[in-house]
Amino acid sequence: MSWLVIDGAQGEGGGQVLRTAMTLSVLTQTPIEVINIRANRNKPGLLRQHLTSVNAAREICNGTLEGGVLGSSRIKFSPGKVKSGDYHFVIGTAGSTVLVCQTILPLLALADSPSRVTFEGGTHNGMSPSLCFFNESYLPVLKAMGLNCRVQISSLGFYPAGGGKWQLTVEPTMSLKPVELLTSVEAVGQIQKQGHLSALMSALPDVIGQKEVTEARKLLGWDEATADVLRFKTNGPGNSFQVKIKGALHTSLFEQVGQFGVSAERVAKRCVGRVKKFLKAEVAVEQHLADQLLVPMALAGGGQFTTTQPSLHMTTNIDVIKQFLSIDINVVEVDSGFWQVKVG
Repeated sequence: MSWLVIDGAQGEGGGQVLRTAMTLSVLTQTPIEVINIRANRNKPGLLRQHLTSVNAAREICNGTLEGGVLGSSRIKFSPGKVKSGDYHFVIGTAGSTVLVCQTILPLLALADSPSRVTFEGGTHNGMSPSLCFFNESYLPVLKAMGLNCRVQISSLGFYPAGGGKWQLTVEPTMSLKPVELLTSVEAVGQIQKQGHLSALMSALPDVIGQKEVTEARKLLGWDEATADVLRFKTNGPGNSFQVKIKGALHTSLFEQVGQFGVSAERVAKRCVGRVKKFLKAEVAVEQHLADQLLVPMALAGGGQFTTTQPSLHMTTNIDVIKQFLSIDINVVEVDSGFWQVKVG
Protein backbone atom coordinates (compact mmCIF):
# COMPACT_ATOMS: atom_id res chain seq x y z
CA MET A 1 0.00 0.00 0.00
CA SER A 2 1.22 3.51 -0.87
CA TRP A 3 1.00 6.09 1.93
CA LEU A 4 0.84 9.84 1.50
CA VAL A 5 3.15 11.30 4.16
CA ILE A 6 1.91 14.50 5.80
CA ASP A 7 4.36 16.45 7.94
CA GLY A 8 2.50 17.79 10.97
CA ALA A 9 5.28 20.32 11.58
CA GLN A 10 4.59 22.22 8.36
CA GLY A 11 3.32 25.79 8.53
CA GLU A 12 1.62 26.55 11.84
CA GLY A 13 2.39 22.99 12.98
CA GLY A 14 -0.78 22.46 15.02
CA GLY A 15 -3.83 20.24 15.04
CA GLN A 16 -5.31 21.70 11.88
CA VAL A 17 -2.81 19.84 9.70
CA LEU A 18 -4.01 16.58 11.21
CA ARG A 19 -7.73 17.38 10.99
CA THR A 20 -7.62 18.50 7.35
CA ALA A 21 -5.50 15.49 6.44
CA MET A 22 -8.00 13.11 8.09
CA THR A 23 -10.96 14.71 6.32
CA LEU A 24 -9.39 14.63 2.88
CA SER A 25 -7.89 11.19 3.39
CA VAL A 26 -11.40 9.78 3.75
CA LEU A 27 -12.96 11.80 0.94
CA THR A 28 -10.18 11.00 -1.53
CA GLN A 29 -9.68 7.44 -0.20
CA THR A 30 -5.98 8.15 0.31
CA PRO A 31 -4.06 6.21 3.01
CA ILE A 32 -1.93 8.64 5.02
CA GLU A 33 0.93 8.69 7.46
CA VAL A 34 1.00 11.85 9.57
CA ILE A 35 4.32 12.51 11.29
CA ASN A 36 5.47 15.21 13.74
CA ILE A 37 1.89 15.75 14.90
CA ARG A 38 1.47 19.17 16.54
CA ALA A 39 5.25 19.56 16.59
CA ASN A 40 5.09 23.33 17.11
CA ARG A 41 2.96 23.19 20.26
CA ASN A 42 4.07 23.28 23.90
CA LYS A 43 2.57 19.83 24.34
CA PRO A 44 3.14 18.10 20.99
CA GLY A 45 1.39 14.94 19.91
CA LEU A 46 -2.24 13.90 20.21
CA LEU A 47 -4.27 15.49 22.99
CA ARG A 48 -7.79 14.28 23.73
CA GLN A 49 -9.60 16.52 21.26
CA HIS A 50 -7.20 15.54 18.45
CA LEU A 51 -7.46 11.85 19.29
CA THR A 52 -11.25 12.18 19.37
CA SER A 53 -11.17 13.77 15.89
CA VAL A 54 -9.02 10.93 14.55
CA ASN A 55 -11.19 8.23 16.12
CA ALA A 56 -14.38 9.92 14.94
CA ALA A 57 -13.18 9.93 11.32
CA ARG A 58 -12.02 6.33 11.67
CA GLU A 59 -15.37 5.19 13.09
CA ILE A 60 -17.45 6.97 10.46
CA CYS A 61 -15.58 5.31 7.59
CA ASN A 62 -14.64 2.04 9.35
CA GLY A 63 -10.99 2.78 8.63
CA THR A 64 -7.87 1.27 10.17
CA LEU A 65 -5.60 3.27 12.47
CA GLU A 66 -2.12 2.78 13.84
CA GLY A 67 -0.67 5.00 16.56
CA GLY A 68 -3.99 6.34 17.83
CA VAL A 69 -3.01 6.90 21.48
CA LEU A 70 -2.63 9.99 23.63
CA GLY A 71 0.69 11.73 23.08
CA SER A 72 1.42 9.98 19.81
CA SER A 73 3.36 12.08 17.29
CA ARG A 74 2.69 9.71 14.38
CA ILE A 75 -0.30 7.85 12.98
CA LYS A 76 -1.02 5.73 9.93
CA PHE A 77 -4.58 5.77 8.69
CA SER A 78 -6.28 3.85 5.91
CA PRO A 79 -9.85 5.01 5.18
CA GLY A 80 -12.90 2.93 4.37
CA LYS A 81 -16.32 3.86 3.07
CA VAL A 82 -18.30 6.54 4.91
CA LYS A 83 -21.35 5.31 6.80
CA SER A 84 -24.14 7.67 7.79
CA GLY A 85 -25.93 7.02 11.07
CA ASP A 86 -26.10 7.99 14.74
CA TYR A 87 -22.78 8.76 16.42
CA HIS A 88 -21.66 9.92 19.85
CA PHE A 89 -18.20 11.35 20.53
CA VAL A 90 -16.98 12.33 23.99
CA ILE A 91 -13.73 14.26 24.45
CA GLY A 92 -13.61 13.99 28.24
CA THR A 93 -12.03 17.45 28.68
CA ALA A 94 -12.84 21.03 27.67
CA GLY A 95 -11.25 20.33 24.29
CA SER A 96 -13.15 21.70 21.30
CA THR A 97 -16.17 19.71 20.17
CA VAL A 98 -16.47 22.12 17.24
CA LEU A 99 -13.08 21.11 15.84
CA VAL A 100 -14.05 17.45 16.15
CA CYS A 101 -17.25 18.25 14.29
CA GLN A 102 -15.48 20.16 11.53
CA THR A 103 -13.27 17.13 10.92
CA ILE A 104 -16.18 14.81 10.21
CA LEU A 105 -18.89 17.15 8.89
CA PRO A 106 -17.58 17.12 5.28
CA LEU A 107 -17.70 13.31 5.40
CA LEU A 108 -21.32 13.15 6.54
CA ALA A 109 -22.25 16.08 4.25
CA LEU A 110 -21.57 13.91 1.22
CA ALA A 111 -22.95 10.63 2.63
CA ASP A 112 -25.93 8.77 1.18
CA SER A 113 -28.41 9.44 4.03
CA PRO A 114 -28.90 11.71 7.06
CA SER A 115 -26.81 11.45 10.21
CA ARG A 116 -27.11 12.59 13.80
CA VAL A 117 -24.03 13.22 15.92
CA THR A 118 -23.84 13.98 19.65
CA PHE A 119 -20.75 15.74 21.00
CA GLU A 120 -19.59 16.14 24.59
CA GLY A 121 -16.73 18.37 25.73
CA GLY A 122 -15.86 22.04 25.39
CA THR A 123 -17.94 24.54 23.42
CA HIS A 124 -16.27 27.84 24.39
CA ASN A 125 -12.57 27.68 25.28
CA GLY A 126 -11.07 30.72 23.56
CA MET A 127 -8.51 28.74 21.56
CA SER A 128 -10.85 27.41 18.87
CA PRO A 129 -14.12 28.33 17.15
CA SER A 130 -16.99 28.34 19.63
CA LEU A 131 -20.31 26.61 19.15
CA CYS A 132 -21.90 30.05 18.67
CA PHE A 133 -19.44 30.78 15.86
CA PHE A 134 -20.09 27.37 14.29
CA ASN A 135 -23.86 27.81 14.37
CA GLU A 136 -24.14 31.48 13.37
CA SER A 137 -21.15 32.05 11.09
CA TYR A 138 -19.92 28.76 9.62
CA LEU A 139 -23.12 26.75 9.07
CA PRO A 140 -25.00 29.54 7.20
CA VAL A 141 -22.28 29.56 4.55
CA LEU A 142 -22.49 25.78 4.24
CA LYS A 143 -26.25 26.11 3.85
CA ALA A 144 -25.67 28.44 0.91
CA MET A 145 -23.45 25.70 -0.51
CA GLY A 146 -26.34 23.22 -0.33
CA LEU A 147 -25.85 21.58 3.08
CA ASN A 148 -28.60 21.70 5.70
CA CYS A 149 -27.67 21.09 9.35
CA ARG A 150 -29.49 21.60 12.65
CA VAL A 151 -27.87 22.21 16.02
CA GLN A 152 -29.55 21.33 19.30
CA ILE A 153 -27.77 22.44 22.48
CA SER A 154 -28.21 20.63 25.78
CA SER A 155 -25.49 22.48 27.70
CA LEU A 156 -22.49 24.70 27.09
CA GLY A 157 -18.98 23.82 28.21
CA PHE A 158 -16.56 26.59 29.17
CA TYR A 159 -12.84 26.09 29.77
CA PRO A 160 -11.54 24.50 31.98
CA ALA A 161 -14.56 22.51 33.24
CA GLY A 162 -15.99 21.49 29.86
CA GLY A 163 -19.17 19.46 30.16
CA GLY A 164 -20.89 20.81 27.06
CA LYS A 165 -23.29 18.60 25.13
CA TRP A 166 -24.93 19.24 21.79
CA GLN A 167 -26.27 17.42 18.77
CA LEU A 168 -25.89 17.99 15.05
CA THR A 169 -28.29 16.62 12.45
CA VAL A 170 -26.85 16.51 8.93
CA GLU A 171 -28.99 16.35 5.79
CA PRO A 172 -26.44 15.36 3.12
CA THR A 173 -26.15 16.77 -0.37
CA MET A 174 -25.05 15.12 -3.60
CA SER A 175 -22.40 17.81 -4.00
CA LEU A 176 -21.47 21.16 -2.51
CA LYS A 177 -21.88 24.17 -4.76
CA PRO A 178 -19.51 27.15 -5.00
CA VAL A 179 -20.38 30.34 -3.15
CA GLU A 180 -19.05 33.89 -3.37
CA LEU A 181 -18.60 36.18 -0.37
CA LEU A 182 -17.24 39.42 -1.79
CA THR A 183 -19.34 42.27 -0.40
CA SER A 184 -18.45 43.86 2.93
CA VAL A 185 -21.11 44.28 5.60
CA GLU A 186 -20.93 48.06 5.13
CA ALA A 187 -22.63 47.67 1.77
CA VAL A 188 -25.64 46.04 3.44
CA GLY A 189 -26.62 48.90 5.76
CA GLN A 190 -25.66 50.79 8.89
CA ILE A 191 -23.15 48.75 10.87
CA GLN A 192 -24.36 49.32 14.39
CA LYS A 193 -27.95 48.50 13.42
CA GLN A 194 -26.65 45.14 12.21
CA GLY A 195 -24.47 44.71 15.26
CA HIS A 196 -25.27 42.89 18.50
CA LEU A 197 -23.30 42.67 21.73
CA SER A 198 -23.66 39.59 23.88
CA ALA A 199 -22.09 38.38 27.12
CA LEU A 200 -22.51 34.68 27.94
CA MET A 201 -22.17 34.06 31.67
CA SER A 202 -21.99 31.03 33.96
CA ALA A 203 -21.48 31.10 37.74
CA LEU A 204 -20.18 34.68 37.58
CA PRO A 205 -21.81 38.01 38.53
CA ASP A 206 -23.93 39.62 35.81
CA VAL A 207 -22.07 42.87 36.36
CA ILE A 208 -19.08 41.41 34.51
CA GLY A 209 -21.11 40.96 31.34
CA GLN A 210 -22.75 44.36 31.79
CA LYS A 211 -19.33 46.01 32.00
CA GLU A 212 -18.20 44.20 28.84
CA VAL A 213 -21.25 45.44 26.94
CA THR A 214 -20.86 49.00 28.21
CA GLU A 215 -17.17 49.16 27.30
CA ALA A 216 -17.73 47.73 23.83
CA ARG A 217 -20.54 50.21 23.15
CA LYS A 218 -18.22 53.05 24.07
CA LEU A 219 -15.24 51.82 22.03
CA LEU A 220 -17.32 51.08 18.93
CA GLY A 221 -19.70 54.03 19.26
CA TRP A 222 -22.61 51.62 18.95
CA ASP A 223 -25.27 53.42 21.00
CA GLU A 224 -28.08 51.90 18.93
CA ALA A 225 -26.81 48.32 18.80
CA THR A 226 -28.83 45.69 20.66
CA ALA A 227 -27.21 43.85 23.56
CA ASP A 228 -27.86 41.19 26.16
CA VAL A 229 -26.30 39.35 29.08
CA LEU A 230 -27.21 35.66 28.90
CA ARG A 231 -26.90 33.30 31.86
CA PHE A 232 -26.23 29.57 31.50
CA LYS A 233 -25.84 26.72 33.96
CA THR A 234 -22.64 24.80 33.20
CA ASN A 235 -20.09 22.58 34.94
CA GLY A 236 -17.97 25.57 35.95
CA PRO A 237 -17.66 29.34 35.75
CA GLY A 238 -17.28 30.88 32.32
CA ASN A 239 -17.67 34.05 30.27
CA SER A 240 -17.71 34.64 26.54
CA PHE A 241 -18.09 38.18 25.23
CA GLN A 242 -19.23 38.38 21.61
CA VAL A 243 -19.71 41.06 18.97
CA LYS A 244 -21.91 39.95 16.08
CA ILE A 245 -22.42 41.73 12.77
CA LYS A 246 -25.25 40.44 10.61
CA GLY A 247 -24.40 40.18 6.92
CA ALA A 248 -26.44 39.22 3.89
CA LEU A 249 -25.49 35.54 4.15
CA HIS A 250 -23.88 34.94 7.52
CA THR A 251 -23.01 36.58 10.81
CA SER A 252 -19.46 37.74 11.43
CA LEU A 253 -18.84 36.76 15.05
CA PHE A 254 -15.94 38.00 17.16
CA GLU A 255 -15.36 36.47 20.56
CA GLN A 256 -13.16 36.93 23.59
CA VAL A 257 -13.32 34.47 26.48
CA GLY A 258 -12.98 35.96 29.96
CA GLN A 259 -9.98 34.97 32.06
CA PHE A 260 -9.25 35.11 35.76
CA GLY A 261 -7.37 38.31 36.53
CA VAL A 262 -8.39 40.06 33.28
CA SER A 263 -10.89 42.90 33.72
CA ALA A 264 -14.21 42.95 31.90
CA GLU A 265 -13.15 46.16 30.18
CA ARG A 266 -9.98 44.51 28.92
CA VAL A 267 -11.94 41.52 27.59
CA ALA A 268 -14.21 43.87 25.64
CA LYS A 269 -11.28 45.92 24.34
CA ARG A 270 -9.51 42.84 22.95
CA CYS A 271 -12.65 41.75 21.15
CA VAL A 272 -13.38 45.23 19.78
CA GLY A 273 -9.85 45.50 18.40
CA ARG A 274 -10.54 42.62 16.01
CA VAL A 275 -13.92 44.06 15.06
CA LYS A 276 -12.39 47.42 14.13
CA LYS A 277 -9.72 45.78 12.01
CA PHE A 278 -12.38 43.82 10.13
CA LEU A 279 -14.60 46.85 9.54
CA LYS A 280 -11.70 49.01 8.41
CA ALA A 281 -10.72 46.44 5.77
CA GLU A 282 -14.29 46.38 4.34
CA VAL A 283 -14.06 42.67 3.55
CA ALA A 284 -16.78 40.00 3.64
CA VAL A 285 -15.11 37.28 5.72
CA GLU A 286 -13.18 37.66 8.96
CA GLN A 287 -9.87 35.89 9.50
CA HIS A 288 -11.04 32.78 11.36
CA LEU A 289 -13.94 31.92 9.06
CA ALA A 290 -11.66 32.43 6.04
CA ASP A 291 -9.46 29.61 7.24
CA GLN A 292 -12.39 27.27 7.81
CA LEU A 293 -14.09 27.81 4.44
CA LEU A 294 -11.18 26.45 2.42
CA VAL A 295 -11.97 22.73 2.71
CA PRO A 296 -15.70 23.09 1.84
CA MET A 297 -14.86 25.36 -1.10
CA ALA A 298 -12.18 22.98 -2.35
CA LEU A 299 -14.70 20.12 -2.19
CA ALA A 300 -17.20 22.28 -4.07
CA GLY A 301 -14.58 22.84 -6.76
CA GLY A 302 -14.79 26.60 -6.53
CA GLY A 303 -15.77 29.74 -4.66
CA GLN A 304 -14.22 33.01 -3.59
CA PHE A 305 -14.25 35.53 -0.78
CA THR A 306 -12.58 38.71 0.44
CA THR A 307 -10.79 38.78 3.78
CA THR A 308 -8.03 40.42 5.81
CA GLN A 309 -4.38 39.34 5.66
CA PRO A 310 -4.25 35.53 5.59
CA SER A 311 -3.19 33.89 8.83
CA LEU A 312 -0.56 31.17 9.09
CA HIS A 313 -3.44 28.77 9.81
CA MET A 314 -4.95 29.66 6.44
CA THR A 315 -1.79 29.30 4.38
CA THR A 316 -1.01 26.01 6.11
CA ASN A 317 -4.48 24.72 5.35
CA ILE A 318 -4.00 25.61 1.67
CA ASP A 319 -0.75 23.64 1.57
CA VAL A 320 -2.37 20.55 3.11
CA ILE A 321 -5.38 20.71 0.77
CA LYS A 322 -3.10 20.83 -2.26
CA GLN A 323 -1.41 17.62 -1.13
CA PHE A 324 -4.74 15.83 -1.71
CA LEU A 325 -6.58 17.79 -4.38
CA SER A 326 -5.52 19.17 -7.75
CA ILE A 327 -7.17 22.54 -7.34
CA ASP A 328 -5.98 26.13 -7.62
CA ILE A 329 -6.28 28.32 -4.53
CA ASN A 330 -5.13 31.84 -5.32
CA VAL A 331 -4.61 34.41 -2.57
CA VAL A 332 -4.04 37.98 -3.78
CA GLU A 333 -3.72 41.29 -1.94
CA VAL A 334 -5.98 43.59 -3.95
CA ASP A 335 -5.39 46.61 -1.75
CA SER A 336 -3.68 47.32 1.56
CA GLY A 337 -5.30 44.95 4.08
CA PHE A 338 -7.83 43.75 1.48
CA TRP A 339 -7.26 40.21 0.17
CA GLN A 340 -9.18 38.07 -2.30
CA VAL A 341 -9.15 34.28 -2.13
CA LYS A 342 -10.31 32.33 -5.16
CA VAL A 343 -10.70 28.54 -5.17
CA GLY A 344 -10.83 26.63 -8.43
